[in-house]
Amino acid sequence: MRAILLAAGLLGLLAAPLGANGQSRHRVPATCSAGTYTNSRGNEVCRPMRANRAPSGATAKCRDGTYSFSQSRRGTCSHHGGVRTWL
Repeated sequence: MRAILLAAGLLGLLAAPLGANGQSRHRVPATCSAGTYTNSRGNEVCRPMRANRAPSGATAKCRDGTYSFSQSRRGTCSHHGGVRTWL
């Protein structure tokens, strides 16, 4: 059973959609209430959103209280007052 699950997981990685640069694109969480955008790497990510607690996949809390899903440190929370806390 483990071998089947492992093989299925590897096939899922191989079948991941590719960005314009040929690199694997990250999957967007189903709950992007603020919408999405395409980052500089060609990956679609959630726009910063307000929440009572850190949403799944959030990488930073911005100074204006929104949570960022940025995949790199450069530019994270740049339109939200900067990073308050890295998660």
